[in-house]
Amino acid sequence: MTTAPKIALLPWGNVIEDFLDPLKLSLDSFQQDMTGGWLFGYIEALKRVGIHSVLICISAQVCFPTRSIHKPTGAVIWTLPSPSVYLAIRRHMLNPYGLTAQAMFGRKEPWWVVLQALAPYLATPLQSLTRVIRQEHCNAILCQEYEYARFDISLWLGKRLKIPVFASFQGGNFQVSPLEKFSRSASIQACAGLIIASQQEINRVVERYNLTHEEIAKIYNPLDVEQWVTGKSDGIRGQFGIAAHAQVVAWHGRIDLHRKGLDILLEAWHLLCRNQPTQNLHLLLVGTGSDVQMLQQLIHDLQITNLHWVNEYILDKVTLCSYLAAADLYVLPSRHEGFAVAPIEAMACQLPVVATDVPGVAEAIIEGAAPGGLMVPVGDPHSLAAAMGKLLENDVLRLQLAQQAYQRARVLFSIEAVGTQLHSFLSRSSKR
Repeated sequence: MTTAPKIALLPWGNVIEDFLDPLKLSLDSFQQDMTGGWLFGYIEALKRVGIHSVLICISAQVCFPTRSIHKPTGAVIWTLPSPSVYLAIRRHMLNPYGLTAQAMFGRKEPWWVVLQALAPYLATPLQSLTRVIRQEHCNAILCQEYEYARFDISLWLGKRLKIPVFASFQGGNFQVSPLEKFSRSASIQACAGLIIASQQEINRVVERYNLTHEEIAKIYNPLDVEQWVTGKSDGIRGQFGIAAHAQVVAWHGRIDLHRKGLDILLEAWHLLCRNQPTQNLHLLLVGTGSDVQMLQQLIHDLQITNLHWVNEYILDKVTLCSYLAAADLYVLPSRHEGFAVAPIEAMACQLPVVATDVPGVAEAIIEGAAPGGLMVPVGDPHSLAAAMGKLLENDVLRLQLAQQAYQRARVLFSIEAVGTQLHSFLSRSSKR
């Protein structure tokens, strides 16, 4: 990279609406107000070490390329129209992010299987993407996920533009198109490097794609801990009629019932409340997503009444902090994660965490001499209920883990530390 490095960031999804629509977020709110997560966490971390970011999104809504400035970070955001051929295919999709042809189109005839295979590779507007990268003088490309068709396309583009292509792991360890099994190995072998926080995923990639550990950087997702100042909880508790002496367990994120394990959480909560009938317990959920109706039905079926749900994706950190401040304990019941940011946000708010043992999460929460919470097996509501109960019953242990969680957040995930690691790795610009 040159003395004035600038990197093009390409988020996952065929179009940005794959991410925004389930959260009920507009493209404008994403461009103007959204912060945090992988995208804007990386933008902030890179900015601290002198690397400028150009976020390039592909959209099904815009008709021509548009350039804007992200207000919170000052980063350039380009929004490019999705190719018309992909949009024509997308109009026939029942679920554009389905994992099979039948899930995507409701059909399994050979013609629809072919469309499913081609669709992810047709979703990237190569001409306009090339023009933007050249116009912004980007020195490298960083894809959010390497197990995705856009990564293969980016490798071809990187060779054409003679710039290195990197990719990270944020949970995408599956392949949507059958064409990927033919292209992915070559793409990973040719890229400049991979950024993976989870050791389990590192081991998988090394074995599957015959890489050396030197070609992978183990870098955690960044969090600006100073911005996650714990707010006042009285107003939030009062809003839901929760007494000051009550015990509150919180979760926040995207309502994806199976992936996020929210069905397991509700079953565990039902067990916990049944086992502790005299305790004043409250479960606080903050978030929305594609499975809102399924979650509502499950809450109804289990007849859970001591649950408070903010059915909204909260963009403002101060507001989200106030919700987390109302809690005594944070829970992460996921069946699958890349390297979850949500529990790190909770740790920065001085909450201990009870989490399932999915890749990356244990490394964030419990590895080392000062754990920030407890781990339980995936898909086990009885173990989850027992762990939550253990911390709610033991004030000394809960407060000790809370302080350790906060210190872990400060040391392991700070913007400055991650930014320095990213700068060192991206500056290698290794070409294999």
